[in-house]
Amino acid sequence: MNNLYYIRDERGNKVLFKPNETQSFLHDNLWFFNLVPKARQLGITTFFCILYLDQVLWSENKTAGIIAHRQEDLKKIFKSKIKFAVDNLHPWLKEKIGEPNTDNAYELSFSNGSNIFVSMNTRSGTVQYLHISEFAYICQKFPDKAEEIVTGSINSVHAGCMVSIESTARGAEGKFFQFAMEAEKRRKEGKELTPLDFKIFFFPWYLKKEYTIDGDVTITSEDQEYFNNLKNKHGIDLTDGQKRWYVKKKELNMDKMSQEFPSTLQEAFSVSQEGAYYASQMSKVYLTRRICPLPIDPAVEVDTYWDLGQNDYNVILFVQTVGPVIRFVDLYYNHSEGLQHYIDVMQARKYRYGKHVLPFDVNVKELGTGLTRKEQLYNMGMTNIWVAPKLLINDGIEAVRRLFPRFYFDEEKTSMLYESLANYRREWDPKLGQHKDKPLHNEASHFADAVRTLAVSWREELPVGDWEKIDSREQSFFA
Repeated sequence: MNNLYYIRDERGNKVLFKPNETQSFLHDNLWFFNLVPKARQLGITTFFCILYLDQVLWSENKTAGIIAHRQEDLKKIFKSKIKFAVDNLHPWLKEKIGEPNTDNAYELSFSNGSNIFVSMNTRSGTVQYLHISEFAYICQKFPDKAEEIVTGSINSVHAGCMVSIESTARGAEGKFFQFAMEAEKRRKEGKELTPLDFKIFFFPWYLKKEYTIDGDVTITSEDQEYFNNLKNKHGIDLTDGQKRWYVKKKELNMDKMSQEFPSTLQEAFSVSQEGAYYASQMSKVYLTRRICPLPIDPAVEVDTYWDLGQNDYNVILFVQTVGPVIRFVDLYYNHSEGLQHYIDVMQARKYRYGKHVLPFDVNVKELGTGLTRKEQLYNMGMTNIWVAPKLLINDGIEAVRRLFPRFYFDEEKTSMLYESLANYRREWDPKLGQHKDKPLHNEASHFADAVRTLAVSWREELPVGDWEKIDSREQSFFA
């Protein structure tokens, strides 16, 4: 591979392909199914294009396919990586191989019966080598297409053949995230992989030796705290030049730094940037380490904030307020359960409860019982029920943003909450190629709605007269 093929380097120069450290590590440790969450500009797609081209040139009746995430990337991959490498083969080798057939756009077919193509969509037929570029982007923008790639293209690759998926991460949801978490779990548990299991390769930004600079760069106390955390928690000891490079890149990328140049796998999936309502806020949460162990303080009441669902998720947030700090200390969610189930769950936790704040639709009467859910909860023994005011969704989202600097999350008990807030985003309109001005209704939205219940009802002090209460007794049923 490192003797036959020419590529264009980052400056546009024609150079002989010589694997860099990242590409060499990949080559020496490849599995049948390979998953690569990564930082930008590490040459992963280039590596697999050259690898698969090499396979089809020197093997009979093999097919390699590359799935691109956008039309401009399809053209770029085919023209500047695959066709460029073929066009610039040594003349004696080109003569031996023969002129490829180019009747089909973005496909090269060779006289040995093998071919390589680039496409944006899945294709019928069996391939022996399949590469999917920026799969997280496809999962986020076109989930139906992502599902088709999984059920169609990936399923068509038989055991013993090769699949490679590479992408910068785009939040903790979708098939790419699912594959990555499953692969990482198997890696940590030391399980032996089958030929149909994904092997994960995470390549952080600091592995690229070029990512270092000299010069006068101001490293703030916040930056230094981030670097100290990398060293103390993850054993990542950066050079001064790498720190300067990171700070300057962060000035350019801002909230997208974790997506484009992650330092850890968790960071790579920490924030879903494009269209996310709380992208900058969640980036700040991760950067300032406000996801941490939060033991229950027995001296402080636990308030609950709800999002009510029946067929959808019913979410309960357990919150302790200590001074200006809003501490999400616990979380429970479920679906298709009656209200008594949630009463039982809360009683089993044996917290010293304060108020229970529910969304405005708790006052809607149900046809079957003729009672509101607020009345039903009261009849089951819940007291100190408060009803959040009804606000427009966008006003509620702004209320959440204002409170975000106060939020702390228990690392273990509330992981579903902070991951959902990172992935709460606008709905994407594929026809117009832009986001709609309304939230995407998915799993994350239920957890975000529960936080919105908190935000729209939040006051520094809560005078009794400002709220409608079912019962004025001071002792809660749950005390």
